Amino acid sequence: MAGAKDDYTDHDKKADVHHLHSMGYAQELERRMSQFSNFAISFSIICILSGGINSLAQATSGAGGIGIGIGWPLGCAISGLFALALAQISSAYPTAGGLYHWGSILGNRFTGWLAAWLNLLGLVTVLGAINVGTYYFFFGAFGGALGMEDTLVNRVIFLALITGLQALINHFGIALTAKLTDFSGYLIFVTAIVLAVVCLASAPSYDFARLFTFKNYSGDAGAGVWPQVSDSWVFLLGLLLPIYTITGYDASAHTSEETMKAATSVPRGMVSSVLWASLFGYVMLCGFVLMIPDMDQAAAQGWNVFFWAMDAQVNPTLKQVLYLAIFVSQFLCGLATVTSVSRMIFAFARDGGLPASKALSTVSPKHRTPVTAIWTGAILSVLFVWFTSEITIAGASAYSIVVSCTVIFLFLSFAVPIGLGIVTAGTAKWPKMGPWNLGVGTFKLISVLALVAMVVIFLIGVQPPNDWALWITVGFLVITAVVWFAFENRRFQGPPIGDVIKKRQAEIAAAEKAVGEI
Repeated sequence: MAGAKDDYTDHDKKADVHHLHSMGYAQELERRMSQFSNFAISFSIICILSGGINSLAQATSGAGGIGIGIGWPLGCAISGLFALALAQISSAYPTAGGLYHWGSILGNRFTGWLAAWLNLLGLVTVLGAINVGTYYFFFGAFGGALGMEDTLVNRVIFLALITGLQALINHFGIALTAKLTDFSGYLIFVTAIVLAVVCLASAPSYDFARLFTFKNYSGDAGAGVWPQVSDSWVFLLGLLLPIYTITGYDASAHTSEETMKAATSVPRGMVSSVLWASLFGYVMLCGFVLMIPDMDQAAAQGWNVFFWAMDAQVNPTLKQVLYLAIFVSQFLCGLATVTSVSRMIFAFARDGGLPASKALSTVSPKHRTPVTAIWTGAILSVLFVWFTSEITIAGASAYSIVVSCTVIFLFLSFAVPIGLGIVTAGTAKWPKMGPWNLGVGTFKLISVLALVAMVVIFLIGVQPPNDWALWITVGFLVITAVVWFAFENRRFQGPPIGDVIKKRQAEIAAAEKAVGEI
C-alpha cells in the first residue's frame, strides 16, 4: 500500500479532487485506498468463505453436484454482467454512494431517490444477514466446545458485539479499515486454496463426474432446504448460491472518494473482485463436493452439510485451524460491509435524502470518517435482526423473508442506473464514458443482458419458500411511490447539477478546510 501511495502524485490527487468538485462535492473523506485496497474491500464483502460456505446447502440439497459444477460458474457469470455494467458507470462518476448518484444523473431525482432507498435497505439488512451467518458459523465451529446455546438473546448479544467492533474499527479511519480488508483479501485467497487442497487430499476418490451429475434433492431428501419442486426449478433455485454470494462489489464504488485514481481503480476493483472470487470459489467448492463421501447423505444434512463433511473427512486439528481462518474472514466481511453501508448513508444524507441529514453527513475532522453514519448503519442492522427474528409470517421467520427481499432490492438498485445507462450512454446526459471504457456498444449489450438476468433473479428469488418476498417487494414499491408523490417530490432536490455546482464552490472550500484537507 505504501508503494501505491508513492505512485500517487500531486497531479493524480488534484485530478481526483477536481473530478469530485466538478460533481459538486467536497473532498471530506480521506483518499488512502490503493487500487488493491479498493479491490480488497469488494472481495472481502463477496467473501466466498462466508456466503459460499454458509449457503452451501442451496446447491447440495438442491440439484446436487451439478449445482456447483455448472451452477456456480453460470451464477457467477450473471453477477459478472452487473459488475461490468456498474464498473463502466463508476469510471465516469466515481462518488461515494455511487448507485444513488448514478440513478440521479442518468435519470432524475426520483430514480436517484429510488436507487438510494433500494440500495440502503439492502445494505443494512445484508449487513445483519452476514453477521448472523458469522454467528451460526461460530456456533457450529466452536459453540459445542464453549457450551453455547442457540437462543435469540445469545444471537443478539453476539451480533451487537461483533457489529460494534466492526463499527469501532471503521470509526478510527479508512487507513485502519483498508489495512484489515487488504489482509482479508490475502486471507481469503490463502484459506480458499488451503481448504481446496485439504478437501482434495481427504477425498475418498476423484469422481469428477459428480460435479456434473444432477439429482433432485428438493423436499425431504434435502432436509427441506427447498420445498418439493420440479427438476428445472431446483437447478434454478440453486443459482441463488453463486448469485447471492457474488454480490457486494458495489463497495468499490461506495469508497470512490477514498480511492486513489478512482476513475480507473474503482471499475478495476469491481470487476477483478468478481473474477477472482468466482475462480477461487469454484476451486474451493469443487474440492468440497469431491470430498463428500456420499451425495445422498450430504443432501440429507441440509444446512449442516459443511460441518458434517468436515467432521467426517478432515483431521480435527487442521479443521479447527481452518475454522478460525474462516471465522476471521467472515468477521472482516462484516467490517467491509459496515464501510459500504456508512458511505451510502453519508452520500444520500449530504444531499438531504435522509432524516437528520446534517448529522449523518458530518465527517470527523480527526478520523476523516462519517462517524454518525457508521454507527447508525451498525445499530440499524442489529435492530433489524432482533425485531424480525421474533416475528413470523405464515409460519416462516420474518427475518428470512426480509433477507430474501432485500437481496432482490440490492439487485434492483443495480438495475436502476444500468437501465438508465442504456438510454443515456453517448447522449448529452452521459457524453463521456470514463477512462475505463468498454465502448458504448459493448456497455449497452452487457447492460441489456444484465436486465434480462434481473428478471430471472427476481423470478427465482420469489419462489417458495420465499414466495412472501413477492408481496413484500410489491408492497415496498407501492409505499415508495406514495411517499415520493406525497412528500419527497416537493422536498428532495437530489444531487447538485448545473449552476448549483458552481454556487457550491464556497461551501466545498469551507467543508474541506473543516476537515483539514486544505
